[in-house]
Amino acid sequence: MVLDLKHADGKAIFLSLAKKADVLVENFAAGVMNRLGLGWEVLRKENPRLVYGSGTGFGLSGPYRDLPAMDLTIQAMSGIMNATGFPDRPPVKAGPAVCDFLGGVHLFAGILGALVQRERTGQGQFVEVAMLDAAIIALASALGVFMDGDTSVPARTGNRHPALAMAPYNVYETRDGHIAIFTASDRHWESITKVLGREDLLMHPDYATTPGRAAKVEEIDAMVTAWTRDRSKNEVMAILTEAHVPCAPVHTAAEVVADPHLNARGVWQEIDHPRRGKTKVPISPIRLHGADPAVVRPAPLLGQDTDRVLADILGLGKDDLAALHAAGVIEPVKT
Repeated sequence: MVLDLKHADGKAIFLSLAKKADVLVENFAAGVMNRLGLGWEVLRKENPRLVYGSGTGFGLSGPYRDLPAMDLTIQAMSGIMNATGFPDRPPVKAGPAVCDFLGGVHLFAGILGALVQRERTGQGQFVEVAMLDAAIIALASALGVFMDGDTSVPARTGNRHPALAMAPYNVYETRDGHIAIFTASDRHWESITKVLGREDLLMHPDYATTPGRAAKVEEIDAMVTAWTRDRSKNEVMAILTEAHVPCAPVHTAAEVVADPHLNARGVWQEIDHPRRGKTKVPISPIRLHGADPAVVRPAPLLGQDTDRVLADILGLGKDDLAALHAAGVIEPVKT
């Protein structure tokens, strides 16, 4: 839907919809909804059962409240960027939009919790999630090192453990790419020494404990790399999986789309999109057993459903809709 919330008629329509709604989600900058006269205190009086979800970059309070926020800026200020990359190189942003999705997923979870509470109390709730708050939770290992006062661990550890507490724990070169390998227990270490043909290390006191092996990370990484670089990702994966050593090939985007596991689970579905034509899209990662995981339709174009929603929910007729279009309160579909 597209509504002009600064227009008196647009605001009135919005309030009419809010009275019938279970959930409202807004992602404006802090204070915008209040300035529009559509904040929580106003809407809860119109609909006491409303669950109001607010997603912002830095939250509705605090000195950063009014700073502009995007995934990149939150990665920077949360410490995610400082923790990403190699010790001798500048900070690097994470490839995916991790902060956007961490904020969205946490807001979704909060709204679901508020809906459960509403079923018990009959009252709606205001749910606030700041991207910055959600992002710092993902830095548990890096923050844990700082809280413990360990100054020996660099801010960025590349693909090694964030606290440099395990070895092997890295991404290793193969003949056709890279593979991630880590050993989280003595059992894993024993298995990989057999694969490498270095069972003699099992009797060496320097390699007998997890901290001891972490101190020998350079030597261990060199041994593992010497073994992996002459093999393909799939060969390394097959050998280490049989030996019960945790590992995974580093997939390219093309390999992800062609991945047999994802395809076997029906993750990708082909749809007809009005702009893109036939295209593959993923289904929701949330699977409700007993319901078919399906993409019901493409994401709607901006304004595609405005007329239908206002007709179905508020009962507006063709003349009413035509007048709203003429006044600029609602807009035609953006093609």
